[in-house]
Amino acid sequence: MSRVIMLTGGVRSGKSSYGESIFNTDDVIYIATNQFIDGEMEKRIEKHRETRNSKWGLLESYKGLSESIIDSKESNVFLDCITAMITNFIFEDEENVDYEEVEKNVIDELTLLINACRESDKNLILITNEVGLGLVPEHELGRAFRDISGNVNKEIAKLSDEVILMVSGIPVKVKEI
Repeated sequence: MSRVIMLTGGVRSGKSSYGESIFNTDDVIYIATNQFIDGEMEKRIEKHRETRNSKWGLLESYKGLSESIIDSKESNVFLDCITAMITNFIFEDEENVDYEEVEKNVIDELTLLINACRESDKNLILITNEVGLGLVPEHELGRAFRDISGNVNKEIAKLSDEVILMVSGIPVKVKEI
């Protein structure tokens, strides 16, 4: 029986490395949602590449994920990360961003992925940032991003079998079925 695990927490709280340790196997397809937007992001992506299992399959995308994994040979799916995915959807059309549409599209994309994993008996780990514990962002875009992230995380947590909050590298179980 497949499991869906959502790992959330602050930036650099250990979400990715903990999630990777759960899948202690070569039988994983890694979905990288980050895009190269500048040199600093490129360095972050390269560091993730260096630390994860080089035998894992790789899909660099944030759309059409369910179609991509349904026929994959791997039994485990690792998505890193939902908040980068949200950013990608927001910046598809920077001049005409409809925040409600972005939120709907991200939730739909992730719900389809979760359903595809369950139907094909694949385990799924979803990495996301908890961005609602800090200050209220000064700018509209920051507030919209925070609100979308919070709403997406709530919906995905409902669909997950387990939710783990990473606090300073320590996993704290929030939900377990």
